[in-house]
Amino acid sequence: MKLGAVFPQTEIGTDPVVIRDYVQAVEDLGYDYLLTYEHILGADPADYHDGRRFAYTYRDMFHEPFVLFGYLAALTRRLEFVTGILILPQRNTALVAKQAAEVDILTGGRLRLGVGVGWNQAEMEAVGYDFATRGRRIEEQVALLRELWTKPLVTFEGRYHTIRNLGINPLPVQRPIPLWFGGSASAVLRRMARFGAGWIPSGLDPEQGKPLVEQLHGYLAGQGRDLASFGIGVRISLAQQPRATWDAYLTGWRALGATHVCLNTMKAGFGTVQQHVEALRQFKAEMGTL
Repeated sequence: MKLGAVFPQTEIGTDPVVIRDYVQAVEDLGYDYLLTYEHILGADPADYHDGRRFAYTYRDMFHEPFVLFGYLAALTRRLEFVTGILILPQRNTALVAKQAAEVDILTGGRLRLGVGVGWNQAEMEAVGYDFATRGRRIEEQVALLRELWTKPLVTFEGRYHTIRNLGINPLPVQRPIPLWFGGSASAVLRRMARFGAGWIPSGLDPEQGKPLVEQLHGYLAGQGRDLASFGIGVRISLAQQPRATWDAYLTGWRALGATHVCLNTMKAGFGTVQQHVEALRQFKAEMGTL
């Protein structure tokens, strides 16, 4: 399994030198990829009285992934950069295509774009998109992204997009850039079977994942695809999963075809970036025995 680190962006701060040193340490440790979460806006839950739950608020820091990756492109040599996930329905599709292509060029083809529909209604509405249509919109978005990444000129007539003989230039190194999907609803599994290169099943243990992988097998077969060519990237959270659980978790997911595993060191009580790096060092050593 390829090893990844979750960028600890809610805790790392804003010093570009610290960010540089952390990411270069991740690469020097031999990790294969860096995965980032994303949010554009954070809400104050006190202003919402309709029962909404906020996994993150305005107090949580989120670096913008494309700008961050552009900065890190020149500071790294082989580390793959992954969004896990980019909330695609709250972004302009052509702009995402352009930004992702630029990152892919600057990194020499080291971008993997994980996308999903998102959960934060307040955030999505604030940036001008309808939360209720996000599932339908992302279907059209991923189809258009693949066109824009592979053709110099694109004509596309959809419900949410109309493009007539237009294209981005330059095109990315990877044509298309690999799209991975977060989420576990049947509609999401069908979507990734049509368009995706992989799945990011956040927060699921192997027992929960098994029926979903079986369902995904069926959808992939229906598209004439084989799961052997389809990636599954799981995640271990230090704050939620004790070391004693790792063996069963990884053994179970390996049996289901998992190809990637990353470590989330946030909310583990660390006060310095060096502690995050040391946790990654220990995890890498542990992985050699699992």
